[in-house]
Amino acid sequence: MISFEEFILDDSGPIYLQIIRYIKQGIASGAVGDQEEVPSRRALSALLGVNPNTIQKAYHILEEEGVISSHSGAKSYTKVDGETVERIRRELLESDTGGWIRAMKQLGIGKTEAMELAESLWQE
Repeated sequence: MISFEEFILDDSGPIYLQIIRYIKQGIASGAVGDQEEVPSRRALSALLGVNPNTIQKAYHILEEEGVISSHSGAKSYTKVDGETVERIRRELLESDTGGWIRAMKQLGIGKTEAMELAESLWQE
């Protein structure tokens, strides 16, 4: 079962999006594989102390994206294959990199300086 022990709610955005990102990061990193049980909506709601509708919204989006499979009254499981992993990795990288690039531009940092910064951070 996917563990939410390391999940930390923050002010970075809506809770349902944080839940979606957490599950997708687990898939992208290999920590979450195919056919792993997803906590029930009630159980996760109680664990995180959030409204069950918030969990439902996150799971519904993940179902629409084909990341989890749910059936009424039954447990939910991940649906992960190589194509899904690559799609999620690209999505997360584009989101994070896009935010970083926008921040650099707002600070007036040019492409060359940004790339030098990225290189030095990569080396650390």
